Amino acid sequence: MNKIIIFLAVLGLHTHSFAQTKSIWLDDLKIKSFSEGIPAVLGKTNAGGDSMKINGKLYKHGVGVSSTSVLSFFLDGHATEFSAMVGVDDKGVKDLPLKFYVIGDKKILFESGEMKLGDAPKPVKVSLLGVKRLGLLVTIEENGFNRSYSNWADAKFIMKDDFIPQTMPNTDEKYILTPKPDKKPKINSPKLFGARPNNPFLYTIAATGERPMNFAVKNLPQGLSLDSKTGLIAGKVAQKGTYTSTLMAKNAFGEATKELKIIIGDTIALTPPIGWNGWNSWARNIDREKVIASADAMVKMGLNQHGWTYINIDDAWQGQRGGVFNAIQPNEKFPNFKEMADYIHNQGLKLGVYSTPMITSYAGYIGGSSDFADGKITDSIKNNKRAFRYVGKYHFEENDAKQMAAWGVDYLKYDWRIEVPSAERMSAALKNSGRDIVYSISNSAPFSNAKDWAKLSNTFRTGPDIRDSWLSLYLSAFTLDKWASYGGHGHWLDPDMMILGNVTTGSELHPTRLTPDEQYSHVSLFCLLSAPLLIGCPIEQLDDFTLNLLTNDEVIEINQDPLGKPARLVSDEDGIQIWVKPLEDGSYAVGLFNIVNFGKTPESYFRWGDEKSANFALNFNKIDLKGNFRVRDVWQQKDLGNFIGSFKTNIRHHGVIMLRMFPQNH
Repeated sequence: MNKIIIFLAVLGLHTHSFAQTKSIWLDDLKIKSFSEGIPAVLGKTNAGGDSMKINGKLYKHGVGVSSTSVLSFFLDGHATEFSAMVGVDDKGVKDLPLKFYVIGDKKILFESGEMKLGDAPKPVKVSLLGVKRLGLLVTIEENGFNRSYSNWADAKFIMKDDFIPQTMPNTDEKYILTPKPDKKPKINSPKLFGARPNNPFLYTIAATGERPMNFAVKNLPQGLSLDSKTGLIAGKVAQKGTYTSTLMAKNAFGEATKELKIIIGDTIALTPPIGWNGWNSWARNIDREKVIASADAMVKMGLNQHGWTYINIDDAWQGQRGGVFNAIQPNEKFPNFKEMADYIHNQGLKLGVYSTPMITSYAGYIGGSSDFADGKITDSIKNNKRAFRYVGKYHFEENDAKQMAAWGVDYLKYDWRIEVPSAERMSAALKNSGRDIVYSISNSAPFSNAKDWAKLSNTFRTGPDIRDSWLSLYLSAFTLDKWASYGGHGHWLDPDMMILGNVTTGSELHPTRLTPDEQYSHVSLFCLLSAPLLIGCPIEQLDDFTLNLLTNDEVIEINQDPLGKPARLVSDEDGIQIWVKPLEDGSYAVGLFNIVNFGKTPESYFRWGDEKSANFALNFNKIDLKGNFRVRDVWQQKDLGNFIGSFKTNIRHHGVIMLRMFPQNH
């Protein structure tokens, strides 16, 4: 018997191969949890939810994917084989070449070559003996194609025991860099704030430090008043103009001051909105209690004292059309809507809601248009909601804007397949509503109309819905340099919500799949881009690491800088991206990102567990910064010294070194 075992070992076979094996169809797994792409991943159908067909042949088993697709599996040596038939779905895009890869522990086990619509499916059968980590990859050129459907048909694992394929481990240390705030007061709210004449004004002085704390303001414009205990400034200013006030916060340990420039004019959202959105926390299960709990948690966790302001309800709050304005009314999950808004405002926070110019929203609720003059939703629409995702004959923007203003809404997320006429109508309606409502248009704004989005909206989505993966983060944020010139005061680039904490992106509530290093990169780049910062997880569930990520005032200050210029990508060489953002005081925010040539090889799409950091020398001349600079690490809130010409550092895999560089006189 021992001789047989030795003989099998020499042949590279495992003695337990005689044990009974087990097949697992890919579509029997919770496949969405394995997907790191942005579009839908569906089991037993194509990515559009239709029958899975390749070159006319129907498949009952398999996984349908779209666009560039990354499926990651942790097998830990328990699988023996993977097999499938791969090809472009019959409802895919003509003449669009795709490539399929199977990669095990950094080795390409299968490569399809280019495949197009109409090509015969190709068989995959690879040994997985000893493979710990497996990646299934489909690549295309990312040019915004819809219906770029491809299929892993009849895909299955052969397992040698009862082990079930797992998602990739994400157990790296959640290291905390930011020191805790001092007991002395520090004012963290924006230095710049805009409002329209005679509209309700609400600005809260956010300040860290030991409580109790008292607030004061010098040179407050006529029509505004301050609550000295809460720091809430409210009222109305009639006269257009620029007003410079001095904010003051005082406690038993000291006093802090900060200059605030108030501009009463035509432009609001002079700094990017910063707050919370409920979709990636609760999706369709949002209700009044969860919104109130989020506002309470914003205060209890102290996020409000770092400038976090908005509590935004996403899709699924809408009921029927009615009321004094014949506007969208809340459904049964949101009783006493005005009372809820008042409660949020009384805490110094602001309220946001969701709508769409389509007849029905993406979650199937009533929208801002109708094919009927009264705007009502009929039973036929309710029973076939997906068929009514288009803009109807009759429009109700003015009705809905007036109702939002009456409730005290401060933010509108407007979500549809964006086109200019609908964007214009709601933009005008909000401006005429009598209230300053930040206008955020959502769902892949076409770049060809970038000037229109900057003119019409306060924030505009630059891509599709984000997912909690490095691939999604990379496509959503690291590719935005071409958009940067269109971002600025009152019109900010929006890469979507933040993917930190516990999120529901694409599947049930789960911890973000970003590594700690990737989370630092995520927050850093969003702040460098002057993007809206909208927390996408349940606030009350924040752990110490995530809370620390969200409460670094020096990082947030870069996002809220009054100059309002998004960072530009100034270098992308040897796996390191360098983004530079000029700041109002003449300093520069610089992000050094170790992207490790992501996307340039099939293997680079996956996390293999042996990732390494990179040594890097920042050459100041190469990024057009000349001379002597005081360099500060903003995550550690620590000066690193004065440097002439260059600066050396070590950057973790998919991590960041975020600097603030202050020019020094020679």
